Amino acid sequence: MMLATRISRPLSLLSMKTLNFRDIGNGLRPVQGFCFPFLTPSGRRSYASEIDQIGSKAVLITGCDSGFGFSLAKHLHSKGFIVFAGCLFKDQGEAGSQELDNMKSERMRTIQLNVCNSQEIDRAVEHMGASLKDPQKGLWGLVNNAGISTFGEVEFTSLETYKEVAEVNLWGTIRTTKAFLPLIRRAKGRVVNISSMMGRMGSPARSSYCITKFGVEAFSDCLRYEMHPQGVKICVVEPGNFIGATNLYTPERIKAIAEKMWKELPETVRKDYGRKYLDEQITKMESYCNSGSPDTSPVINSITHALTSSSPYTRYHPMDYYWWLRVQIMTHLPAAISDRIYIY
Repeated sequence: MMLATRISRPLSLLSMKTLNFRDIGNGLRPVQGFCFPFLTPSGRRSYASEIDQIGSKAVLITGCDSGFGFSLAKHLHSKGFIVFAGCLFKDQGEAGSQELDNMKSERMRTIQLNVCNSQEIDRAVEHMGASLKDPQKGLWGLVNNAGISTFGEVEFTSLETYKEVAEVNLWGTIRTTKAFLPLIRRAKGRVVNISSMMGRMGSPARSSYCITKFGVEAFSDCLRYEMHPQGVKICVVEPGNFIGATNLYTPERIKAIAEKMWKELPETVRKDYGRKYLDEQITKMESYCNSGSPDTSPVINSITHALTSSSPYTRYHPMDYYWWLRVQIMTHLPAAISDRIYIY
């Protein structure tokens, strides 16, 4: 009875406005109108004071060719940071790195960086050491943002695809962190790892992506424990559905991935599932992508807070209310209940 009372009291403080739901293929999604008592009146979490001397601090961001990384590089530059923007395609003169270079600012420096290539990472470390005004004071921030994604049931996904996604999302994060950690330690700085809501809960047809983000979560926790005595703070950002803002998927790419999977499937698997099943999965994936938020600012603001706050949060959850609630239910209720609500 006492336990039930303790749980019900905070729940009773939740103010509920009218919630409207619409079908998006994988469940129901509410229109924003959910208020939490631990938010400030403006609807934002209350933030602690900012760090001093932002203009003297340098931050390295991976995956700045497009998406979160590109937007974050420009935003942190506007805040006064010295930004080292790691771009996979800088050597090829792609638009993302060119646009950052065209800013003609000494505080915006693009570097060639493939997180799967140890030699490129070593060169980036050397470049950073030579470029920092005072290398002994180290590097204030590392944002492990580079990542790739795909979809497909376990039976549809090749081992090569599992390895490819893990090489970037998980091993790339670990490889880059290990290389730059000495510089981060000198500054008693920050490591911000971009995970996902799918690093907290599984999802059908997303196993190759989920396992890498679960790995990033575990790596971040272990690193946080180890770096606490060193004065280094480790933060994890778990975005919801922002596919509409990152251009990870287009209808053409979804179809191309699906067709490639279908062609590579054993004949037995193709016969058991049937083409109709694949077409249904394509439709679901397109629906999921179309429902994503086109505005990256919640993610950018979360990363910025992790780098600038004197007391950053361990985890940030930039996502709409439907996905926030789904993560809580999937991670806190018995699987028999949460599976029934969202999966079956």
